[in-house]
Amino acid sequence: MKTILIAAIVGLGVSILLTPYLIKVFSRQGFGQEIRQDGPQAHLHKRGTPTMGGAAAIAAMWIGYLVAVAIQMIDGGGGPTASGLLLLYVTTGMGVVGFLDDFIKLRKRRNLGLNKKAKLIGQTFVGASFAVLVLLFPGVNGLTPASTDISYARDLTFLSLGAVGFVIVAILLIAAWSNAVNLTDGLDGLAAGASVMVLGAYVAVCFFQFRNACWNTGLSAAAQAGCYQVRDPLDLAVVASAMLGGCIGFLWWNAHPARIFMGDTGSLALGGMIAGLSIMTRTELLLVVIAGLFVVEILSVVIQVAGFKTRRIRIFKMAPFHHHFELSGWAETTVLVRFWLLAAVSAALGLGLFYAEWLSLTGG
Repeated sequence: MKTILIAAIVGLGVSILLTPYLIKVFSRQGFGQEIRQDGPQAHLHKRGTPTMGGAAAIAAMWIGYLVAVAIQMIDGGGGPTASGLLLLYVTTGMGVVGFLDDFIKLRKRRNLGLNKKAKLIGQTFVGASFAVLVLLFPGVNGLTPASTDISYARDLTFLSLGAVGFVIVAILLIAAWSNAVNLTDGLDGLAAGASVMVLGAYVAVCFFQFRNACWNTGLSAAAQAGCYQVRDPLDLAVVASAMLGGCIGFLWWNAHPARIFMGDTGSLALGGMIAGLSIMTRTELLLVVIAGLFVVEILSVVIQVAGFKTRRIRIFKMAPFHHHFELSGWAETTVLVRFWLLAAVSAALGLGLFYAEWLSLTGG
């Protein structure tokens, strides 16, 4: 628990101090956000607000993790693990794809960065390489960072995909969740605040898995019946808590009225981290509940596009979903707070389902 707290505190400190520096640098360089002309007119005044602020959260994640692990090693604990490093990899890799997208937008002074093909290639490369690597590196207990089974709160062995099937599904999951977070990033603080809820839930999940891991010799017979086969749950919690702290520190400057936006640099990185956590903690299906707000946001876009393509009608005034409420007369802060509440309820419900599944196996 000490290592998790250190990672969160260091991540928070780095992010809250680094972000205003990035605001100054990006403002000096003219790295200002372009605003959609067809979006809510109330957003037009935000044009020119510095973007790519997600770089601060990524830096906070790395520094928070490395400092926490260094202190852990000084205290006689273990060093970095394969699972922790792979989670850092998929998060940073998706952040690089997002950075390229943001940079092109800023250089060309328009709201479109990488074309769809280039963005898909980048996401596919990161997703495929991550998917292959997480099936390697067995630990002392023989577990690899991920398995080829679809999972809910643990592996569902009757839904085994095989290596090739797993790689394909992992690519789709990483692309889907990164795009879902990206679509949610349309209001000041919305994506960062919702990510805090999801990451907080995953810190709790990882720590609970660590305390109830199958190799833990101190478990009771009842607890052993519901033990978890996860390779490095504590290290996953440390990475997640470092990013959690980074998101909170960034949110200090990103809350309405935002002085900086996270951009695709941050939103794609957060989506990659969330997908990576679900894969390595064996909670891929449960994530649909934990990150319910992101699911609603991407579904609103799918429904809007499907309705227009098939029947030439618009289901919502505008997609993603949060813009529909803005155009319906809600103030931006009202939409923001209510969507944060939805994100918190989803995360809490997901944790409840996770714990209920454990109780059902242990007879608690």
